[in-house]
Amino acid sequence: MKQNSFEGKVAIITGSSRGIGKAVAIELAKRGTAVVLNGRNSTRLKETENEIRKIHDHVISICCDVSTREGSKYLIDETIKAFKKIDILINNAGISAQGYTADLNPVVFKTVFDLNVLGVTYVTIPAIKYLRETQGSVIFISSAAGIRGLPGFSAYSSSKMALRAIAESISIEEAKNRVHAGLVYVGFTQNEPDKETLSADGSMVPLKSRAWKGVQPVDSVARAIVRNIEKRKSVTVLSPIGKLNYYMQRFLPGLVKLVILKNVKNFEKRSN
Repeated sequence: MKQNSFEGKVAIITGSSRGIGKAVAIELAKRGTAVVLNGRNSTRLKETENEIRKIHDHVISICCDVSTREGSKYLIDETIKAFKKIDILINNAGISAQGYTADLNPVVFKTVFDLNVLGVTYVTIPAIKYLRETQGSVIFISSAAGIRGLPGFSAYSSSKMALRAIAESISIEEAKNRVHAGLVYVGFTQNEPDKETLSADGSMVPLKSRAWKGVQPVDSVARAIVRNIEKRKSVTVLSPIGKLNYYMQRFLPGLVKLVILKNVKNFEKRSN
């Protein structure tokens, strides 16, 4: 019988009250992992915690804002208080933003980077010493928009590109400590009806439902993220379009630009 490599481990998943984060939490719980949920909406967090308790009781929810140093420290401290260790940290919390760069209120960049980049480092830095003890994994959830800068998504794309540099640096720095740093490029994924995004003026607006062909179910994405941890892979690229974009950007970046220019209207329509 194949050994379950997740049994008895402790995982923090930021932004796990819904969407991909929630799906990953459920997938890990099914494999016997103690789960630490995190988010800013206490009601949604409690609902997700109750759902996971149907699988097992090794779950807590910590309502805090990881885009602040205080919130991130609280998340790590409460995890150690409850479970005494950290085996897995999944940096999933994030926010998207739309609008051409020339039309953006500069605060959009700050809001996006506060959560998507600083929110990652604020959690990861204090977690590393615990991950060294368990020879654990820190995972960064990026996006296809982090492979290539996309029209209307300069703030979001640049924040997700930054995760690659962080993951690569940690992978080298912590190799001697056998800490695994994984980067997962997620493609277009099913989103929940109340999902929101930042508009060009900095206000939150509803994100249109993604119902077209090729959109990945959150369960499928969650399983791929768990496989990245299990195999201790450096990079996982999801969806056929994401994989094509990843390899073409490496070898034929000029062609990728031409394709985007020719299809910019269709691309923007699908991305919204």
